[in-house]
Amino acid sequence: MTKPNRPAGIMTTAIHAGDHPDPATRASAPPIHMSSTFLSDDIAGFSAHDLTPDSPYTYTRWANPTVAGLEAKIAALQGTEACLATASGMAAASAIFFTFLSSGDHLIVSDVSYAGVAELARDTLPRMGVEVSTVNMSDPASVAQAIRPNTRLIHTESPVNPIGRLTDLAAISKLARQAGALLSCDATFASPLGMDTSALGVDLTMHSITKYIGGHGDAVGGAVAGSSELIGKMRAEASIHHGGILSPFNAWLIARGATTLPLRMKAHEAGAMAVAKWLEADPRVTRVIYPGLASHPQADLAARQMSNMSGMISFQVGSAADGERIAQLMIERLKVIHYAVSLGHHRSLIFWMGTDGLMETSFRLEGAQLADYRSFAGDGIFRLSVGLEDAEDLIADLDGALG
Repeated sequence: MTKPNRPAGIMTTAIHAGDHPDPATRASAPPIHMSSTFLSDDIAGFSAHDLTPDSPYTYTRWANPTVAGLEAKIAALQGTEACLATASGMAAASAIFFTFLSSGDHLIVSDVSYAGVAELARDTLPRMGVEVSTVNMSDPASVAQAIRPNTRLIHTESPVNPIGRLTDLAAISKLARQAGALLSCDATFASPLGMDTSALGVDLTMHSITKYIGGHGDAVGGAVAGSSELIGKMRAEASIHHGGILSPFNAWLIARGATTLPLRMKAHEAGAMAVAKWLEADPRVTRVIYPGLASHPQADLAARQMSNMSGMISFQVGSAADGERIAQLMIERLKVIHYAVSLGHHRSLIFWMGTDGLMETSFRLEGAQLADYRSFAGDGIFRLSVGLEDAEDLIADLDGALG
């Protein structure tokens, strides 16, 4: 069934949503509007608060036609009414937190999440008077227990970065509704095609569009998709007051990448499945975490909640010393896969993430939360973002680098 904000099939939507022939030149490809300001035909107040959705373009920090085109495309792909594009994925997360949280409010955040979000929630928000609880979002009972009368936002991530643990978004959404709180979800690992977050009850879906949506590793950006009402509040607060806007040139690059997102996600999933099965059969690998594998501890939830399993694999190779030794071999031997951070690009990327280091800097988990993390990651994992190369070439590359 076609979603209200998807006028046609997903490939047609990816190509045409937000794009229109240039009225001045009739160019088929969308132009880049790099101007910081626009001519005004009317006498108006000099305040962004005077703007309406129908106002003409005035200043690029307030709105820009190239950025607006990308926002329309992402909203259509995610199946929401509106979208706000930001300068980075972290700017998108900050836009959510700083728009909807104030001193005295309570935030529940996933105890495992993107490192920048984890550190923002643990270090910065409490300094500003926001109470923060970090919770294992794979356990709805723990989320329910953490809810307080002043809980205003529950922020989750699925699959979580870097271990690939899933969140039952429908279950957490029900808890958020009962508490009168908003539910936001970082769906970067899944991409807009991996989960129908709106149908699962998510109010605000954020992405680092540097990753799958852009897809080529050449532009940094972020986005939040949701209702017109919520995105309107964020635009007034985050774009105009915080200023974390997306460059029109980056918006143009990312929109160009987004047009092939459906094709790329099919290829990412197919390549990742082949590589994950090979890794799982290799005796040098002690554990593989991939939502598409029957061995994933939440395989049933993955099959129910995800329509594309994405290209993100986590795998263990034994002790931390083993991981560091193999990481050095990868740096020296890999020919196709790049040993580098980030994910979701057409090139495959891999990086070693030691558990002790992440606990010291970002997650700081103890007790049952640390035990659950270690049940996925052990002493450390390799986070592998499977790109668009031939799976046989990726397997051969890994085979030569595993020692």
